[in-house]
Amino acid sequence: MEFFRFRNLRKPAVCSAMLLLLSVALCACGHERIRTPEENMTARTGIQKEFDTFCNEIFREELADADTLSLHYTLLNPETCGIEPAEVSLGTCSFVDMVKDHGEIRTFRDRLSGFSEEDLTEDQQLLYDALMETLNTGLMASGLELYKQPLAPTIGVQAQLPILLAEYPFTDTGDVEDYLALICDLDRYYEEILVFENQKADAGLAPSDASIDAILESCRSYLIDPETNFLTETFCEKLAALQDSGALSEDQATVLNLRHQEAIRKYFIPAYESLIRGMTALKGRGLNDGGLAGFKDGKKYYEYLLRSGPGLSYSVPELKAALTSRIQEDYLAITDLFSRYPSLTDHISAPFTLTDPERILEDLKQKMANDFPALPDCRYEIRYVPKYLEQSLSPAFYLTAPLDDPDRNTIYINNGYSDATDGLYTTLAHEGFPGHLYQTVYCQVHASHPLLSLLGCSGANEGWATYVENYACTSDNGLPPGVGEYRALSRSFSLCVHGILDIGINYDGWSKEQAAEFITSCFQADRATIDELWQVMIDNPTNYLEYCGGYVEIMEMRKEAEETLRNRFSLPEFHRFLLDTGPVPFSVTRRYFKIWLTKQEKTPAAQTSAA
Repeated sequence: MEFFRFRNLRKPAVCSAMLLLLSVALCACGHERIRTPEENMTARTGIQKEFDTFCNEIFREELADADTLSLHYTLLNPETCGIEPAEVSLGTCSFVDMVKDHGEIRTFRDRLSGFSEEDLTEDQQLLYDALMETLNTGLMASGLELYKQPLAPTIGVQAQLPILLAEYPFTDTGDVEDYLALICDLDRYYEEILVFENQKADAGLAPSDASIDAILESCRSYLIDPETNFLTETFCEKLAALQDSGALSEDQATVLNLRHQEAIRKYFIPAYESLIRGMTALKGRGLNDGGLAGFKDGKKYYEYLLRSGPGLSYSVPELKAALTSRIQEDYLAITDLFSRYPSLTDHISAPFTLTDPERILEDLKQKMANDFPALPDCRYEIRYVPKYLEQSLSPAFYLTAPLDDPDRNTIYINNGYSDATDGLYTTLAHEGFPGHLYQTVYCQVHASHPLLSLLGCSGANEGWATYVENYACTSDNGLPPGVGEYRALSRSFSLCVHGILDIGINYDGWSKEQAAEFITSCFQADRATIDELWQVMIDNPTNYLEYCGGYVEIMEMRKEAEETLRNRFSLPEFHRFLLDTGPVPFSVTRRYFKIWLTKQEKTPAAQTSAA
């Protein structure tokens, strides 16, 4: 799963287009003569240029104000875009700043509304819609700032940040200094998070003791040996690369290694020790042992999370209906599968033919060639989660490449999970080709404006990766007949069950007994599994819906396209539409899907099949 995400938009850019549009609006109220078509075209061209300027200013200002990690993972060389980085910092987690952000977003949205979509190009209209949806969604959290959860067992800041630091790219000695400064900023940053967590507790929104215990377990995994750990290992590797390029001498590298060890000892470890003490002190203050629905505005915040994370087009009732329908379809399909393959039970656990990561990724690239648009060759690196962090991190994840270096792709594999080897083929389809890596690089190459890269939608990303993971299951992958299809259906069924469980606990307010009854009605589960699922949903509300919700959105669009176009349906063109639209919120994708589908209906059959 993708870990880096740019934060909400801040500090809106002032654009002279607003003055232009205001003057046009005022003139329209008088007795101005009717403009000729040529004059209208000139006016639209001017507005389109103003919109481009507007978006360029947003892009530059957002990155100039970004925390150092976000900026560096987005652009390796920001100065080439006219961006002067701010002071090195991990950012803020301040209630006051969150409130201020919402005020600025509201002002920014009002300015954006001044542009008429009809005057923009098709590409600009897509950017306008994605930007407007992002801003409107951000405002849904106004007044709900204290519901934010910066800490969580596996996807919280405390779990993700060290890996992002370990992978921080070094292109010169300036990057090394910035990296060291970030480690030294860790204690300040975590102290700010603790202040925020205490404000939450004062408002009756403290996490339960069970949630705190899981967070503490994650924090303890980072109480590392200052001299021998995954950070020092990757730091030495990156310094060695600088030495090889001639940017660093051996003596300089020695000094930097000593400074790094001192930073780990003096700042990194104490920051986690402080976080452990601070969160331990909050135990006993949690007033709700259940999901978000147990808080006063929990359901309202959950609706915001659905829009801001998964980015789904459904209302909550519509989402439950869509997930339930998919569960029923999957169940019937599995039943039919066993009737078609009587010996399927004997082969369900059959292994994939390939188990080497490099060979799997190359095989996937070949298999997808006929069904997905071509992509320029891009490099990638496979790394493994350090053994002592295996229990704290996800089964696998992909770190996005910077916009100005699409070859800097990293896939992490976590061998701490029982199916790490058996499921590696589909895991790499999810994280690599045609999953996150492929989708990310394709969208970066084809995006009409770099601002689209800052408006990512996790549901569109994870929904796509889940969709292509099931595609890989049913490709020619060496599994016995029916096994791949069974695994795809089972994964879909399981994810949608998890999605219903998430909604039940966090929106409908299910008790633990109600959750247990639902779980056992869907599949066999002992008490330990029920307890684990209960806690996972509480600690990570809407997280599963990024996968199953996004997947169901895509499957519904594909089904509609297949039923409408019938033998004229082109799978490669459907995939091209999704990729060209980009990982935008599904409310936007659905709108453009209708347009695409209408165009496909009008396209001659021979041209559609040849596309």
